[in-house]
Amino acid sequence: MEINDSTIKKIRGLIVFAVIVVVAGWNYRSLFALAMKLMGFISPFLLGGVMAFILNVPMRRIEQLLPVKEESRIRRPLSLCLTLVFVIGVLLLVIFVVMPQLFETVLSLQNSIPAFLTGLKEEAERLFAQNPEIADYISGIQIDWKSFLEKVVGFLSEGAGTVLSSTFSAALSIISGMTTFIIALVFAIYILLQKETLSRQIQKLMRAFLPEEITLRTLEVLTLVSDTFSHFLAGQCLEAVILGSMFFLTLSVFRLPYGLLIGVLIAFTALIPMFGAFIGCAIGAFLMLMVKPLDAVIFLIIFFVLQQVEGNFIYPHVVGSSVGLPSIWVLVAVTIGGSAMGIVGMLVFIPLCSVVYAILRGIVNERLEKKRRPKTKHNSTQ
Repeated sequence: MEINDSTIKKIRGLIVFAVIVVVAGWNYRSLFALAMKLMGFISPFLLGGVMAFILNVPMRRIEQLLPVKEESRIRRPLSLCLTLVFVIGVLLLVIFVVMPQLFETVLSLQNSIPAFLTGLKEEAERLFAQNPEIADYISGIQIDWKSFLEKVVGFLSEGAGTVLSSTFSAALSIISGMTTFIIALVFAIYILLQKETLSRQIQKLMRAFLPEEITLRTLEVLTLVSDTFSHFLAGQCLEAVILGSMFFLTLSVFRLPYGLLIGVLIAFTALIPMFGAFIGCAIGAFLMLMVKPLDAVIFLIIFFVLQQVEGNFIYPHVVGSSVGLPSIWVLVAVTIGGSAMGIVGMLVFIPLCSVVYAILRGIVNERLEKKRRPKTKHNSTQ
């Protein structure tokens, strides 16, 4: 191998890279702690970027519908204000629709829970009367009440200081969370008001320090990511509205209680892909169980029927088509994302897999096209 300046630079770069990797591997705990500390510093800005991305989806649509000229200076601030009013209005509408239902539910539970417990007690007494061996077994259980009370007193005496410190820590966490949210909201507003300027600055920065081919490819991937995540958010919200409406109409037809409350609750929990509606199912089944156990059984049957319809037909077509991902890969993305990162993984992996699917599809088609070209030329020469 010829030793020249280029080769020396490559060798020097490899040596420096190897030293950095060894040092990082040796001090990985310190580096991880430093990374977590830096994440704490930039977390408000990351949250603000996420908020800006989410708010940009309805804002872009509102800006297109505004009867204001594009060169007008009030177009962007007006669309942002209307977006914030729209989001806050939807939240307030849901609160004012759900709160009366929730208040009535709490009042009805005050009467239904004692009746349920009384019925449960009567059933238990009837069971013990029919099976005396159960009562004999329970009466034979001996509990050292003195030792039990000593443990309770010790726990309370030791836990008093812990509870006080936990309360103080919780108060600090709430204040810190509110501060982070306010900073993130202000940062998101700045991003939305100047998104074109920020986009131009990022492109200029990339072109200044990266080769043109890499810059164009990176911008292409970023555009694909932005479009995919935007379509996913719109499709997820549409699917949640459809599912909530289905439950409200079905429960109303069968004259089951809490139809509106359960419909709105399932619509909100359905924002968690595919499995979020089960949270609303558990709460709805509990509420109906306190009123009439048979209604809870009917509700569970209705839920599993509608869930099958939603999971196999509505969700893959609405969300899958919105991100350009086939139905089978939507299910795979949700399963892997939920196993890896929980709820956040479910929300992220569907558009992420869609981006990977689109990039891989383009690479495969390009390679197949290159393989066909020599054959075509060879056949033409014959």
